[in-house]
Amino acid sequence: MNPDLEHYLVLGAILFVCGAICMATKRNAIGVLIGVELVLNGANINFVAYACFPDMQYGGKYPFELEGMIFALFVIVLAAAEAAVALAIVLNFYNNHLTVDVDTAEELKG
Repeated sequence: MNPDLEHYLVLGAILFVCGAICMATKRNAIGVLIGVELVLNGANINFVAYACFPDMQYGGKYPFELEGMIFALFVIVLAAAEAAVALAIVLNFYNNHLTVDVDTAEELKG
């Protein structure tokens, strides 16, 4: 495995773990959304890293050259849509309950 690739994979793993910890420990809805974005960015770094470094097992070819970039683009688009919908829900919840604490969101009326 390429030594430079390992640095990117470690960075992606650190971002992923930080995001998972942030989602698990934050009580604020905005903090949870930040954790989700960190998880998605950690996955994107891994997709792009695999797309940019050749694999010596396949004769120095780029095994995921186009696929990694396409997956990263899809994740970015989905993250933008998720952020827009989640922020709309958080703002609506704040207007009704005057807090964004996720522990008080036991009941949500449709």
